[in-house]
Amino acid sequence: MNWKEIYNERLMTAEEAVKKIKSKDRVVIGHAVGEPSYLVSKMVENKKQYKDVELVHMVAMGKGEYCQPGMEKHFRHNAIFVGGCTRDAVSSGRGDFTPSFFYQVPKLFRTTMPVDVALIQVTPPDEHGYCSLGVSVDYTKPAAEAAKTVIAQVNDRMPRTMGESFIHVTEIDCFVEHSAPIIELGAPKIGDVERAIGENCASLISDGDTLQLGIGAIPDAVLLFLKDKKDLGIHSEMFSDGVVELVEAGVVTNKKKTFHPGKMVVTFLMGSKKLYDFVNNNPTVEMYPVDYVNDPVVIMKNDNIVSINSCVQADLMGQVCSESIGLTQISGVGGQVDFVRGAMMAKNGKSIIAMPSTAGKGKFSKIVPLLDEGAAVTTSRNDVDYIVTEYGIAALRGKTLRERAKALIQIAHPDFREGLALEYEKRFKTKF
Repeated sequence: MNWKEIYNERLMTAEEAVKKIKSKDRVVIGHAVGEPSYLVSKMVENKKQYKDVELVHMVAMGKGEYCQPGMEKHFRHNAIFVGGCTRDAVSSGRGDFTPSFFYQVPKLFRTTMPVDVALIQVTPPDEHGYCSLGVSVDYTKPAAEAAKTVIAQVNDRMPRTMGESFIHVTEIDCFVEHSAPIIELGAPKIGDVERAIGENCASLISDGDTLQLGIGAIPDAVLLFLKDKKDLGIHSEMFSDGVVELVEAGVVTNKKKTFHPGKMVVTFLMGSKKLYDFVNNNPTVEMYPVDYVNDPVVIMKNDNIVSINSCVQADLMGQVCSESIGLTQISGVGGQVDFVRGAMMAKNGKSIIAMPSTAGKGKFSKIVPLLDEGAAVTTSRNDVDYIVTEYGIAALRGKTLRERAKALIQIAHPDFREGLALEYEKRFKTKF
């Protein structure tokens, strides 16, 4: 039987496909904008047929209807990264949170969290019977490889990406054809504070460096100040539209990369249609599973790599919380520590934690004497390198606790420096 016959034999409606899900199954949903929203909606419509189905994923970009009040008998969400539509479910007790470094998530699916069903989204098969996972390879491909049953939404609008993004028709149990736009990520608002942070971060980046960028206004602001750089490279868990602009401007060439030269290496993508069109059949963009892209041992093979991520708080010892406000889980570790450690292991690597100096419209300092009670330490004081705000750069690696505290106070918002200085004097028994 050739692959076309197999495909046609396994082609069905979404209503038929979601009936393959059984009560008490663990279902892993494709990541971020790779979420197969049509399949998810049909699963929710079929909710009365399910009891205690566990839904596992990281960032959710869909409606998250399975997390809403009243769904508890049918679905329970287990978040590995808490997102906007899942936050309330976790904080209210209707959902759960499982901590994990991003690069270790595939291992969970092969060991302690075996997968019953994977819901994924793919391109139509090529002439050899291979579908591309497009914008989401990360944990989505390993979940499909580990699952007992794989249900795929076949979407002709999904970009076909290169690298290890392919899955063969024979590895998929159910095909549901449904054409729909890929979820787009709106451009973040970049204000004066973000621009100042971006400029400070960009001052730490040199010609020929390889970059890892997180998501949001600060990484995008960094990109604004790289227009005069030369031969930058990309090895990142994700990138968005700003990187496309730097490629078009001739700033990102990947020529100086010591690992995968000439290629942008990434595990998932989020952005606008411009980004999705850019990566479609683009041989300079290579997608790999996250246990490769985010493995610190792989990251360290990139000389001169600069990792840029953000956080919620940093205390005077340099401990960084990036995922919770006190006991309330608002996100997850994601790939921050993967890249902080990989960058520190690399030749001439740097890791940057960047944040505005205040939160709550200036009411709260993000540099604090102690992290909030219950807050998770995401990046430890032993791992931290640079912390950046709109007021400057604190280089912490190799510094004493006293030197760290002084450097952090100097980049705190002026309204809070006096109070932080008093805390410094209490702690270190010396004048600031």
